[in-house]
Amino acid sequence: MPAWAAKPSGLLVLALLASQAGPVTAQTSDLVSQNAFRVCADPANYPMSNEAGEGFENKIAALLAEKLDRPLTYEWFPMATGFIRNTLAANRCDVVIGYAQGHELVQNTNHYFTSVYTLIVPEDGELSEVTALSDPALEGKRIGVIAGSPPGNHMARNGLMGDAEAYRLFVDRRYESPAQDMLADLDAGELDAAVLWGPIGGPLVKDEHPDMKVVPLIAEDGPPRLFFRITMGVRRGEEVWKRELNSLIRRHQDEINAILSEAGVPLVNDMGTEIVEVSQ
Repeated sequence: MPAWAAKPSGLLVLALLASQAGPVTAQTSDLVSQNAFRVCADPANYPMSNEAGEGFENKIAALLAEKLDRPLTYEWFPMATGFIRNTLAANRCDVVIGYAQGHELVQNTNHYFTSVYTLIVPEDGELSEVTALSDPALEGKRIGVIAGSPPGNHMARNGLMGDAEAYRLFVDRRYESPAQDMLADLDAGELDAAVLWGPIGGPLVKDEHPDMKVVPLIAEDGPPRLFFRITMGVRRGEEVWKRELNSLIRRHQDEINAILSEAGVPLVNDMGTEIVEVSQ
């Protein structure tokens, strides 16, 4: 996807207007709306976001909009190829609530949580005490995993891919949900375990599969890492807007943590080595 670039004609108009204005306070950005908190989001990406506002990213967006005293509006687009190009880069919105740190298509704010991939097993099953993919108890078991996701490398290293069941990575969530399909197969006994990104697996288990156990994979050795710091994404060059969001994150981190914890998102420290407990 191409990097965002403003149209020269638009910049020229803004420069002319600025040259005729008197002293004013610093503006967040020429492109960031001052009248609404405009969020780019996937309309069918529950438990993170959906059009009904039920995802934890929706609730974080609502919190920030309230603190900014601006109405919350959305630009909906599937989280797939073209997402940034058709939303943030097209100036149809000003922030993506959840984006992995270091992604080159956006400028990242400070991270507002760190999470990790998880192993999900029946709570009372024979694998209920497993805490790592290197555990011999997993040998020969049918384990669901999203194709191309980082845990696959660890599973291969531990000889677990021969019996694994791969689920598609790139899908339009309006029509199919590999994570929900995986957990349904686990519930039906077609799988012995499932490996999912914590912010997806944790909330789905809490909502739909109370007899399952979510185990954060914080004890894995070797690359690739299984924990990721999650930020908000803004357009490149919008430093003042990024600093404003960073300030909001810092001042309201406890409220953000409470939303994540209530949703069932497993939180870990910044190095992915310890589980973080949030007081309710």
